[in-house]
Amino acid sequence: MGLQGRASLVGCAQYKPEKYSTAPQMFIGPQFHEAGMFVPAMVGEYLGIALNFAEVVDLGGASAVGMVWRAAAAIELGLCSTVLCAIPSRMAPTAPHDDHMAAVMKASRYGGHSTRFGAPEAEFDLPYGHMAQNTGYAMIAQRYAAIHGWDPATVARIAVQQRFNACHHPDAMFHGQPITVDDVLNSRMVAEPLRMLEIVMPVAGGAAFVLTRDDIAARTRHRPVRVVGCGEHVQSKSPTYAQDMLSTPIGPASRRAFAMAGVRPCDVHMAQIYDCYTITVLLTLEDAGFCAKGEGLAFIRDHDFTFRGDFPMNTHGGQLSFGQTGTAGGATQLIEAVQQIQGRAGERQLARHDLAYVSGTGGVMSEQGALILRGG
Repeated sequence: MGLQGRASLVGCAQYKPEKYSTAPQMFIGPQFHEAGMFVPAMVGEYLGIALNFAEVVDLGGASAVGMVWRAAAAIELGLCSTVLCAIPSRMAPTAPHDDHMAAVMKASRYGGHSTRFGAPEAEFDLPYGHMAQNTGYAMIAQRYAAIHGWDPATVARIAVQQRFNACHHPDAMFHGQPITVDDVLNSRMVAEPLRMLEIVMPVAGGAAFVLTRDDIAARTRHRPVRVVGCGEHVQSKSPTYAQDMLSTPIGPASRRAFAMAGVRPCDVHMAQIYDCYTITVLLTLEDAGFCAKGEGLAFIRDHDFTFRGDFPMNTHGGQLSFGQTGTAGGATQLIEAVQQIQGRAGERQLARHDLAYVSGTGGVMSEQGALILRGG
């Protein structure tokens, strides 16, 4: 049982609002800094909308992907006809009373998300030096190197080719700033083997997108983008507790999404893969089924990931070069997929653009989701 493709993405925006003729009946979003509780009611009040259903999604960088399939499922169940999904992001507290963000920033000094008594990472990880996202992903990369080998120059190609794509996206943080493999290899080592240019640039921003029923989508301005497959898997909060750090949640999530859509990895016209680090991309390529386990390095060497290449991936530049707007960062892959399918990607536009794979990643490979999107 799965989605029947009766719900479509019809609009999306990054950094700026966009008007829609159909008032949403449902809201899905993350926690807002304006309220720690009753978030959906607050948002509905701000928008002047009575909601039939509302939900707060807490999946970190996988939130955007998680929002899409929840919204599509609600539409197919008949709970509502149109859903607004919104993800704000803020880099730091903007007022002295912004207690929630202040607590997050305090925890971030130690590299965690919670320093509260009883939190496993606060008791068993942070005191022993396992701090920050960088160390978690570096530990995964070191494990990969020990099992399958490591070629820094090959891995650097991910960042280089995505930067090429970003240079063709006017909203990218690194638009007009190409890099080479040597630039990546000469950038500062942050957490071995990950260098600075292999790690996302945090920026401020936000994202929003709208899903609606088929008959409504048919009347909208742009080509509808149908949600035909989805999957989600939550494994553990920290790689310390993962049974196998190289067997990531994107594996079962992607298998479910492809099976639901009735397509294979080789069928998609583009892959918009969550890329907080280069190692995230490498493992997703393998676990999602684009190549076999342990063959990721060869796959990277053998393919061109630019929008002009044979395996278009993160055609907006990915978060490594577009910029990561906190939890909203995962929405950039989704929005790029929608714009590509709708034929609105400008000079990055792919010739074949009907079927897209989109992934999301939260935490340190903790919670991951996958979508298959098809043009209507």
